[in-house]
Amino acid sequence: MIKQSLMITSPVYLSLKNHQLVITFKDNDDSVTRPIEDIGFVVIEHPQVSISVPVLNELADNNVSVIFCDSKKMPKTMLMTLEGNTTLQESYKYQIDASAPTKKNIWKQLVESKIRNQSLLLNKEGKNGDVLKQYYMNVKSGDSDNREGAAAREYWGQLFEDGFKRDHNGLPPNNLLNYGYTILRAAVARALVGSGLYPAFGVFHRNRYNAFPLADDVMEPYRPFVDEIVYHLFYDGAINELDNQTKGKLLRVLFSDVKMGRVTRPLENALSLTTASLLKVFKGETDRLSLPMVT
Repeated sequence: MIKQSLMITSPVYLSLKNHQLVITFKDNDDSVTRPIEDIGFVVIEHPQVSISVPVLNELADNNVSVIFCDSKKMPKTMLMTLEGNTTLQESYKYQIDASAPTKKNIWKQLVESKIRNQSLLLNKEGKNGDVLKQYYMNVKSGDSDNREGAAAREYWGQLFEDGFKRDHNGLPPNNLLNYGYTILRAAVARALVGSGLYPAFGVFHRNRYNAFPLADDVMEPYRPFVDEIVYHLFYDGAINELDNQTKGKLLRVLFSDVKMGRVTRPLENALSLTTASLLKVFKGETDRLSLPMVT
């Protein structure tokens, strides 16, 4: 089932009634309700949103990712449950006990998939994606010689041209990429918890200040789906500002068509297949991840 994504951009009260999310507008007291079991993500952008603790608890109980934005209306923090699966202790043990070769194998597959999807996207947009084949065909265990970084330089130079450099604090469309990746990261973290995995136990990414390094690992093959949306926003519409319309389009990355094997499904559902396969790798039931392909 595809979950709804809500973006709150005006002053409202968020309350709970009969397990329904009640959204009451502060300027006119009009209300709308949404079944919480149908919601996957809530992005709270406006600073004058009031939300009750029972609402937060109900959202967490239904594995809804709640994203809070800062004064610049950029995603800043995230609320999510850590009880999204009934076998957490068992799953966490498999994560903690995973061997170095297992982790290196996982990272190798993630990097290969990311670069392959970058190549597919370049070809899709009429550029020379085949130049990346030398990178994704030669990724070593753990990507020990950083094929990911070498491919990235070629990729960004082709996708946006004009000397574009991917930099979190750089010129547009970096701001659009930042926003899209934050939404994607939240979706990955939610899928990990739903599969019984702990986002704080990373495979490759490690940072004492990063609460979700495993989400940063798993999201890598999915980044090109954000890149595709940003590419068309930036060139087709000459958009470089993060207005509400642009944010809404970036939020729709969760519904992008993703090819998984022979089946095409929404990105949100594909993430669950990837995280479920990751748990199987940790358990030793398989050595292959279920990974996405750009269509």
